[in-house]
Amino acid sequence: MAPPKKSKKAKRESKKLKKCKSMSVVPIEPRATESDWWDSFWQKNSPIPGSAIPTDEAEGFKFFFRVSKKTFDYICSLVRQDLVSRPPSGLINIEGRLLSVEKQVAIALRRLASGESQVSVGAAFGVGQSTVSQVTWRFIEAVEERAKHHLRWPDFNRMEEIKSKFETSYGLSNCCGAIDATHIIMTLPAVQTSDDWCDQENNYSMFLQGVVDDEMRFLDIVTGWPGGMTVSRLLKCTGFYRNCEAGERLNGNVRILSEGVEIREYVVGGVGYPLLPWLITPCEYNDIPSSMSGFKTNHEAARSLAVRAFSQLKGTWRILSKVMWRPDKRKLPSIILVCCLLHNIIIDSKDKLQPDVALSSHHDPGYGQQCCKQVDPLGKAMRENIAKHLQHGKEKAPSN
Repeated sequence: MAPPKKSKKAKRESKKLKKCKSMSVVPIEPRATESDWWDSFWQKNSPIPGSAIPTDEAEGFKFFFRVSKKTFDYICSLVRQDLVSRPPSGLINIEGRLLSVEKQVAIALRRLASGESQVSVGAAFGVGQSTVSQVTWRFIEAVEERAKHHLRWPDFNRMEEIKSKFETSYGLSNCCGAIDATHIIMTLPAVQTSDDWCDQENNYSMFLQGVVDDEMRFLDIVTGWPGGMTVSRLLKCTGFYRNCEAGERLNGNVRILSEGVEIREYVVGGVGYPLLPWLITPCEYNDIPSSMSGFKTNHEAARSLAVRAFSQLKGTWRILSKVMWRPDKRKLPSIILVCCLLHNIIIDSKDKLQPDVALSSHHDPGYGQQCCKQVDPLGKAMRENIAKHLQHGKEKAPSN
């Protein structure tokens, strides 16, 4: 007797069952094994005699990822929800397991910290180039969204602390920070090249401008503008400039000095910037009168905070100091922003960077100093009043 024919419904159910059986299920890495990635990575990349890698594991961790284990765990907590809820396709290691959040963060941090190729970074972790690319970009998107609170303009109380530190350390009353700019160099496909992106040193580059506080923490940044602009033009394209000009920033308490003059809030910058009531630059002539000598020294010391901040930023996150190969100009600002956020997270977490991390040379090597001739009369009067106050304090100070 012939077997009874299956109904159409039964056939459909049978096909579904076979399809489900044929699908390979990738096991999710359990929480207990999430530390395995470090053991494997350290074993593969542990120091050999004569290498720059520290022999101590904790210091070795900071060497590779720039942050302590505690700060690393904090970064993982910031991005965990995004990396778990939206895992990119194909994120499996050579053993066929899904990458843990910790390993994804480690891959992204190593890519940003070393500036090495995706192939080199992938080889160190046992993953492919495409995985490094996907992981790094998802990490950047997550940090950009979840760590915004680490880069913001200070509130009144914090700004008072910053001004107090600048006055104590540099004698500059009511100073709120230091400003500078740097080039992020890249190569571009021939179809995307233009004079705007070609800078004064014939490199294709993108500008990053930042204002930093007394701890070299970024308070405001702007990026995305072509490196072919002058620094003064870059400034005038920013929201920071518009807010300051409109009296919506650097608009705190006016300081009345002992000489009876009023000093408003301001930041200090180099000669490439215009001299404005809220942006104080160095003297523009070589023969500086004695009354300005103290100002020049103190101004330069305060301004160097921004210079050192960029050297530390580009030394810590070496992807910014190497020539980027054909980056997506729409994505590059996000990469730069995230590196600035990570820079601030390190400071906020009170992590100690290894002494040789920062660039040993200037953050913009090979670039000549630009000089802006714009002088606002109110800015000039402000600078003279600050200089007189410094000179007055010097004369009053008891001699040894």
